[in-house]
Amino acid sequence: MRQLLLFASIIFVGLLFLSRLFYLQIYTSNEYDLFDDNAIRKVYDYPKRGFIYDRNGKLLVANQPSYDVMVIPREVEPLDTLEFCSLLKIDKEQFIKTYNKARRYSPRLASVFLSHLSKEDYAALQEKMRKFKGFYIQKRSLRHYQRNIGANVLGDIGEVNTSDLKRDLYYRMGDLKGKQGVEASYEKILRGVKGIKFIQKDRFNRNIGPYKEGKFDTIPEQGKDITITIDSKLQEYGELLMQNKRGGVIAIEPSSGEILAMVAAPTYDPNILVGRERSKNFTKLFNDSAKPLFNRSLQGVYEPGSPFKLMNALIGLQEGVITPNETVTCYAGYKYGNRFMKCHCYIGKRNNMVSGIQESCNAYFATTYRKILDKDGNASTGIDTWSKHAKSFGLGDFLNNDLFVGQKGRIPNRAYYKHIYPKTFYSTYTISNAIGQGEVATTPIQLANMVAAIANRGYYYTPHIIKSIENKTLPENFTKAKYTTIDKVHFEPVIEGMLQVYKKGTAASLQVKDIEICGKTGTVQNSTIIDSVKTDLTDHSIFVAFAPKNDPKIAIAVFVENGYWGSRFAGKIASLMIEKHIKGEITRKDLEEWILKHSLEDEYAKPYSGKPFKINKQTRLQLINDSEYKRLKRRLKKIQNP
Repeated sequence: MRQLLLFASIIFVGLLFLSRLFYLQIYTSNEYDLFDDNAIRKVYDYPKRGFIYDRNGKLLVANQPSYDVMVIPREVEPLDTLEFCSLLKIDKEQFIKTYNKARRYSPRLASVFLSHLSKEDYAALQEKMRKFKGFYIQKRSLRHYQRNIGANVLGDIGEVNTSDLKRDLYYRMGDLKGKQGVEASYEKILRGVKGIKFIQKDRFNRNIGPYKEGKFDTIPEQGKDITITIDSKLQEYGELLMQNKRGGVIAIEPSSGEILAMVAAPTYDPNILVGRERSKNFTKLFNDSAKPLFNRSLQGVYEPGSPFKLMNALIGLQEGVITPNETVTCYAGYKYGNRFMKCHCYIGKRNNMVSGIQESCNAYFATTYRKILDKDGNASTGIDTWSKHAKSFGLGDFLNNDLFVGQKGRIPNRAYYKHIYPKTFYSTYTISNAIGQGEVATTPIQLANMVAAIANRGYYYTPHIIKSIENKTLPENFTKAKYTTIDKVHFEPVIEGMLQVYKKGTAASLQVKDIEICGKTGTVQNSTIIDSVKTDLTDHSIFVAFAPKNDPKIAIAVFVENGYWGSRFAGKIASLMIEKHIKGEITRKDLEEWILKHSLEDEYAKPYSGKPFKINKQTRLQLINDSEYKRLKRRLKKIQNP
């Protein structure tokens, strides 16, 4: 009986093992995967990253060779650590830390041990590499930015992090990818496709040749070249004009939506974020109080000030609450309740739409704004109508462009004000919106797009940075016009008002010979919190424009922080960049000289001085020193005669 029971148990266990083996091999078997085979070494061959050109075919970004020391932890054998560290110019502590990190990532997969060796270090190490089992040198390329311009446009590449590895299985630890700007926006196009070689190993872990004679090996596919819309000459000129200032400049071609220049000031040389010093330099830039990594053209959210009056004029015409010839009497401002919005008009001045824009009359636009909201006797529905029209110009939302960063800005509606005014709501509650302050907030690129839509008399193309991609067509989103809710007929009186701003209004001193420029100045109140107290600082300078009037080639928005008023800094920069783009040369040397000589660095230092601060209402400005002026003049000469 016992023998029978023992025999039955053996049979049962055998059947159990057989059934389990059958289940594993038949029902749950996976196809053989070379990547999971420990006897096969995987060696990646990195492609050259695609080149980047400006709109005129000038090379902006190329490649340079780089050498990385790779490690496969499980293949590492005892070695002379001190000698190895000496060759790599690192200490033992860093060696241990990096090696342990590689082991945690994967004991059997290769990862970067030390990146970006110089040619000299590579040559010295290559001769002795046979002594360090488990380590090998891998060649790939780093970026070489041909000129020190457009750092916030072009961006940079850096090592992938754990989030990148989880999001995209293409990457392996130590790989590089676009981190900012165009490099990030078009990463998948620029990076190409890695090649791979499968190397057979014997039982002693030695390479014995290609697996199956290289049948499964692939060659790298080089990244595609791209051409961006930026005019490098205009970009460089804009960056020069914004030296010693902070702010953003966006120039757009109205007929296509192509971004001609995108200046964020202050800026930096993009080459400092290449190679082994990238991490240290990035940290330095990140901690800089001037925020050079912050792209103010795309991310800076500011009250738009008087340029927003153009929007209220268009909405007023569309809603039929005002006509171009209807006048409003100004008493040097607009009084409502116990508040007063002053302006520069004289008491008793009667303004129609053209002169209201020309003189930037607060009374005219406050009246217009109230008429829009109170049209049907219900400001709650009126503000939703007003908001809908403004948003049709791309304001208050992302523009759905191809730029890596951006902000929505804010165009409020009734829902936005619900928590402040839950029951009653009147047009006077939000009267600051009439002059582009209060709750209205925009970015420079949104304002430039708004002006492009005005220049086109009612439509715009999504602003974009890509002009062409090798063997590819552009997305329809960039080539299809977007129409505003304002009828074409209503744009002419507004454009005429913008023209008069230049002819005899707030920008009369900024005219450029032979170019009909339509513009609008803006002065935006600026305050900050210092020691828990709200403190008024010097106003921001803002300016929007397009030119020529009847055949628009450029639409521009300029924002200069602490720049006093619209025509003081922003207006001069706008006129110069418009002339540079249309004529290719500058005749307004007086404006150019003034902009180069004057600095706002003292203004920016005020809130951070730690001393009692009182705003200086005088108009005296800081002049740069002689050596700085000579440096800027040399750079200007180089731009003019490259």
